[in-house]
Amino acid sequence: MENFRKLGISDENIYPILEKGFKAPTEIQELTIPVLLENNVDIIAQAQTGTGKTAAFGLPLIEKIEENGKVQALILAPTRELVIQVCDEINSLAGKNKLSVISIYGGQSIDVQFKKLRKGVSVVVGTPGRVLDHLKRGTLKLDNVKYFILDEADEMLNMGFVEDIETIFNYTPEDKRVLLFSATMPHRIQKLAENYMGRYKFIKTKTNLTTNLTKQIYYEVHEKDKFDVLSRIIDINEDFYGLIFCQTKVEVDRLANRLIERGYRAEGLHGDLSQAQRERTLSKFRHKHINVLIATDVAARGIDITDLTHVINYSVPQNPEIYVHRIGRTGRAGKQGVSITFVTPAEYGKIEFIKRIAKCDIKRKPLPKIEDIFKAKKYNITKEIFKIMEKSDSNLKNWAEELLDGNDPVEVVTAILQYSYGKIFDENNYKKLSKIVRGKDDRARLFFAKGKEDGMTKQKIVNFISEKAGTEKKTIERVEVYDNFSFITVSESEAEVILHRFKNIKNGRRSIIERAKQRKRISNTKEVKSVKYRRKRQSATS
Repeated sequence: MENFRKLGISDENIYPILEKGFKAPTEIQELTIPVLLENNVDIIAQAQTGTGKTAAFGLPLIEKIEENGKVQALILAPTRELVIQVCDEINSLAGKNKLSVISIYGGQSIDVQFKKLRKGVSVVVGTPGRVLDHLKRGTLKLDNVKYFILDEADEMLNMGFVEDIETIFNYTPEDKRVLLFSATMPHRIQKLAENYMGRYKFIKTKTNLTTNLTKQIYYEVHEKDKFDVLSRIIDINEDFYGLIFCQTKVEVDRLANRLIERGYRAEGLHGDLSQAQRERTLSKFRHKHINVLIATDVAARGIDITDLTHVINYSVPQNPEIYVHRIGRTGRAGKQGVSITFVTPAEYGKIEFIKRIAKCDIKRKPLPKIEDIFKAKKYNITKEIFKIMEKSDSNLKNWAEELLDGNDPVEVVTAILQYSYGKIFDENNYKKLSKIVRGKDDRARLFFAKGKEDGMTKQKIVNFISEKAGTEKKTIERVEVYDNFSFITVSESEAEVILHRFKNIKNGRRSIIERAKQRKRISNTKEVKSVKYRRKRQSATS
């Protein structure tokens, strides 16, 4: 408690922090919170994803904002997922404080958002596009905003939100504080600061995004083979002590039951458990009565165990920040840890996206082979046998002499090993894994809602996408330009990144870039006219 009190956080607001399981403030929190609470300068903070930025600005907002039904803080974030995450985090930090925080983003009913805004809120967290939509409709008023916060500013700039941010900025009063949080500090952010910020303090953390003690790898695996791959990982690591993440409570229960049925010391942890059940399960895990804990992200919050050997993403995390939070639970206290992510063929793009945004070096590794598992088990069993030999039971020596009398010693030992460990070394315990063949099917065809009539050429399209998404020009293939639209082909992994970057750049109601619904190449005039006709009809009806 004293660690947070020194930063200026009141006792009333410290308790929710402790209840969440936070032991001490992170570096960005230590550097930012006092400045936000004590000074009136603007702030540019450079800190990487997953370092506690939300609490760095969320806690001071909770301290400073008085509930009066008027919007006093606006937080802009690049994606719907991040908006929801920031909103949930501030709400959880507020505890019993009556601080009203709502999220507004595309894809959610604008009428529902309007009803919430009309009731009166203090903090709005939103994507630039939807915030601007509300401002133009007059359903959101920013006349009383005291704090204007850009979260993941570099990502918003990369996604083409500069003009939207500048427009939103003009709706806010001059007398406010501007807080800009970014993982990187490109020239465009510095320029934004010069144009829209007054006297500001630059804060930069030394914290690395992911610890060097965490070895990050991923396995390419079919969905149906995940359980067997997980079994191989546990079996090949003698001292396995790991936390396994699933997306849902149902997945947690299903996986925990399957592991228990196969003889592993495992239990599940999720939000449907009572507090007593949760504490009992965590106690078992801390004391290593179980060595496998399966959990959802929400249930795993506050778990502080320093000697985990493995963190396994049974399913790919929804975003880079969740990935960083997950793997940060291993490789602590000077001990080496391993994070493993299971990636299905449909998720190649997701892992590439996480690698790029979180700036993590996640290496692909071949799946553990049965012979590798047997080799590891033989080594461990041999080690245990030699330990037993040092203090062998004299009562059993007579029996050993009887077994060896007149018999081949190798045959006797073989029979004993077969009797004791035969089932363990049965290959039928491990099913054959399906092969993953990567080739031309890993290419993705994207629809681009601009064409010749918009002044587009092949080169202009390549330049435009490369500039906005950071895609290497040479990776953009088969550029087809028609009158009102175009197509490009890229790798599946690159497609995921491009779609994310262009998610909030619209052409009417639709995103300017989408996955092409037709996989075949449009090669004749009749087909082109058909596509153009359908697009005109869609435009007319929308």
